[in-house]
Parts: sequence; structure tokens; C-alpha cells
Amino acid sequence: MFDIQEIRSQFSILDREVNGKPLVYLDNAATSQKPNSVLEVCHAYYTELNANVHRGIHTLSQLATEEMELSRRKIQKFINAKHDFEVIFTKGTTEGLNLIAYILTQKVQKDDEIIISYLEHHSNIVPWQLLCERTGAKLRVIPIDENGILQMDYFDQFLSEKTKVVSVNQVSNALGIVNPIEEIIAKTRKNTDAYIVIDGAQSAPHFHIDVQKMDCDFFVFSGHKMYAPMGTGILYGKREILEVLPPFHGGGEMIATCSFEETTYAGLPFKYEAGTPNVGGNIALGAAVDFMNKVGHQAIQSHENALLEYAQRQLLEIEGLKVYGEKAHRTGVVSFNLEGVGISSDVGMILDKMGIAVRTGHHCTQPIMNFFNIAGTVRASFAIYNTFEEIDLLVEGVKKAQRMLG
Repeated sequence: MFDIQEIRSQFSILDREVNGKPLVYLDNAATSQKPNSVLEVCHAYYTELNANVHRGIHTLSQLATEEMELSRRKIQKFINAKHDFEVIFTKGTTEGLNLIAYILTQKVQKDDEIIISYLEHHSNIVPWQLLCERTGAKLRVIPIDENGILQMDYFDQFLSEKTKVVSVNQVSNALGIVNPIEEIIAKTRKNTDAYIVIDGAQSAPHFHIDVQKMDCDFFVFSGHKMYAPMGTGILYGKREILEVLPPFHGGGEMIATCSFEETTYAGLPFKYEAGTPNVGGNIALGAAVDFMNKVGHQAIQSHENALLEYAQRQLLEIEGLKVYGEKAHRTGVVSFNLEGVGISSDVGMILDKMGIAVRTGHHCTQPIMNFFNIAGTVRASFAIYNTFEEIDLLVEGVKKAQRMLG
């Protein structure tokens, strides 16, 4: 049985007040709150295990190494990677995408093409623009329709022998739209030998992920959006691809031998993990996976979908309120504006005075905002600990903002 109060009791921050009101935290697409079990693991690492990993024969180093590698195996199972060494620890989705775009430089030539979509976060736009600048390749962008849905007939037209990379998000951070990545991957495999990159920053917190079934070449996500500490993330890459591509950073941990004449690189995953890792955070990411597994993927998805459906229905009863992507298949996010209110941040500030945390602005997706001819939206995003009562408070707050700003 799903017990929302028991879930909420595991998040101490939800007991606090903001501006004299109980906190209603609806900014989970930016970062989720952390359960006590994750915070306890962070604390335990620094108070009981604090040591660098993989480099010491002393007890603390060995114990820390064991815990971090255990976390890697938990994440391997969480995404169903074939090998644990296909799981690379990163600082987050942005670093993962930049890493991929950098190491693929030698595989992309002048006049080759890279396909992304209109729904991408800046982190899945700029690294590919930089790759195009380095190589002379061209960027092709799958357009969207008035509902924010990808126009897949354009994707069909874009695919050719020139296509070297297809990189799309599974879920839009700005609108919550779920993209047809199964179709995108199948068509790419059928028509090209392009590398397939999936941005899972907004899907890993909500969906069951199976990278083998998905058959992507790379999958990236952030820990801080799925109940883990900031500065944590994962890059998954297929073994046969990662083994032949060059490293991203040079330094400690990623070498096998080093001399002034020649350096050879360590095997996976260490080839892509130069420098001292975020050991405590990486261990805590494993604890976040434990938390999600205990709640259950089906319970998470069902509860959050019910929240989204309820929130959209209640908000659309407000006259003059527009939900973007209303008719699209979405998860986790409702993004909206009030007619006659030109600045979404004004709504956000009024909500904040009522203890309600939402995100406002362009959400690092300026092309989407330009498409809809708006500066930004108010975005409410949900997690497993949110309640229908909190949505009622959000709706009341939006109505108040409308009265004040109208």
C-alpha cells in the first residue's frame, strides 16, 4: 500500500515553513528533496569512511572503495546496463553530454549532420553546437507543433548517411512532454549507423529505465533530480563504444602508465573518471536508488501521473490560464501562464510568499519559449512526496496571483 504520509515523513525539509507558511515544494524538475536515508549515508561517509578511493591499501580507503563500487552496481541494475563498468560517475547530465560530444569529435567530419530536437535543454544543444564548430558538421533540429509534440516526419527526412549523432531527451524539462524515443531509436538504427544519445535527466526520476531494451549508445542523467545529492550523475555508454573512444579529462585515476614519452589509459570505467570523485555523493546516489526501488517504480509513476492529471484539471478551470503541451503525453510537469501577466516570475514571487516553490522563466529552453512567443512559464513539477492538497494550495495561489496582477 502506498502511504503518502509515511513517504513524507522521510523528508525532514518538508516540515519547515517558508514565509510563515508550510513549505509546498513543487520545483522537483530542478532538484528533488533528499530523504533522510540519503542524507544519513552522506553523513556516515564523512564521519566514518572519509578517504580517497581506489588508491589506498589502508582500511578506510578500501571500505570507501567498496561502498562506491557497490553504488555503481546498484545503478547498473537500476538502468539494466550489461556491465557495471559501463556506468561512469559524473557531476550530472550536463557534464555527461559535454563528455559525449567531446569524445565523438574524431567520429564527426565536415558536412556530417547531428540531429537534436526543439525540446532540448541548453545542455543538449550547446555541446553539439560546439562539436559542429570544431568539425564543420551541421545541426538539424526536429521541429515541434503547436502542442509541443515532435514532428516526426521531419526526423524521417533528416535521417541520412550524413547523420552521425542523434541526441534527444526522453522527457522535456520545460513542458514534461514524453518523446517517442523508441521510434527515434528504431528509425535511426534502421537507416543509419549514427550514435544515439538519450538525455534522461527528467525520465530517470519517473520511469523504469532499461538501456539494453532501449538500445541507445549513451544515456545520461543527474542524481539531484532523483533524490540524490547535487554534483552527482551517470553516463552510461556501451562497452564496445567507450573502449575505442578517447578520454575526456586527463589526470589521476584514468591512467594505466604515465611517462613523459607516452601515457596509456586505464580500462573502463576509470578511463572516464579522472581526478578525485565525489565519493560521498556517489555512494549516496546508490542510496537514492535504494529509496526509489523500495517505493517502487510503478507506485512512483502512478502517483505522479495522478498528481499531474489533477493539477492540470484544476488549473485549467482558471479562466485565462494556458497550459503548454496540454494535449501531449506528459509526466511530472505542468507549465503554464496567466493571460495578461507578462512576467512569469511575478506569479512565482507571489506563490513564494505563500510558501509555494515553483520555477519560473525559460527553464534553459529558450528555443521552446521563442516558438511559443513567450519569455517564460510558471512550472510546477512533482515528486513522490507531493500531495493533492498541495496542488489545491497551488491553485489557490495562482488565483490570488491573478487577482493581484490582473
